[in-house]
Amino acid sequence: MSEPLVKLEMDGSVCVVTLDRPDVLNALDTNLMRQLTDVLSDIAHDEDVRCVVLTGAGRAFCAGGDVRAIAKASNDRVSEVKPRSPKSSSFERRVQWVRRGAEASRLLHEMPKPTIAMINGACAGAGLSLAAACDFRHAASSAVFRSAFTAAGISGDYGGSWLWTCILGTAKARQLFLIDQKRSAKQAFDFGLVDEVHEDEALKDAVMALAHQLASLPGKGAAYSKANLNAALTEKFSDSLDRESLNMMLAREAMINEARQRKAERAELEDQGRLTGTGNAG
Repeated sequence: MSEPLVKLEMDGSVCVVTLDRPDVLNALDTNLMRQLTDVLSDIAHDEDVRCVVLTGAGRAFCAGGDVRAIAKASNDRVSEVKPRSPKSSSFERRVQWVRRGAEASRLLHEMPKPTIAMINGACAGAGLSLAAACDFRHAASSAVFRSAFTAAGISGDYGGSWLWTCILGTAKARQLFLIDQKRSAKQAFDFGLVDEVHEDEALKDAVMALAHQLASLPGKGAAYSKANLNAALTEKFSDSLDRESLNMMLAREAMINEARQRKAERAELEDQGRLTGTGNAG
């Protein structure tokens, strides 16, 4: 059994997900890739979790893919991927394997609850893509950023090209990937890679304050709002109006039903108190 490479910590209804390979700057090897996808899949369906914070252990957020470890293990890992057809080639299975790992980005982007990247240090390659997949990005002042793909002779994965084009626009996304400049936290903020920069010692408190603020929102309202925003990336304006109208009413109905449920639970507790003699006298 693989050692746990992803740590989970619940703080109220906020789940902090920590990549835990600090000795290699939390670079993604095959085990971490698989574990992260599995953990995020579980969290996405956990109603007790209202907000997710993604961060890294030690002095890095995520330095991207652990190229040496992945190359060493790739043949074994590729053999685990069930071919889509009996004629699937080794190359096709490798493509499927990479796509399976990239599910982590889809889950962060699409799960029906807010996600925050708490970027505590080096953020590069697939790590930069994971940060882009989150709804919010807050960085420590000592953090550094780099796309790192094209300089290594590869094109990029984990949704980075789509996500950063949506976030930055086409011109800046091309600069990010093709020029491959190393950026400080201040430069990353000016370029649009992060929402806010905090002094290192203040980063966690600031992010957790935001996380608890988001977690306190009515859950369905936040979920439908995120669904609207994600759909707006690809659908026509008229379709967006239709979706907003539907989700507005669905969110309203959910809020009314939750209020009714809370009222019924309070009434049941009061009845139990009266039956046991623990209710208020008079």
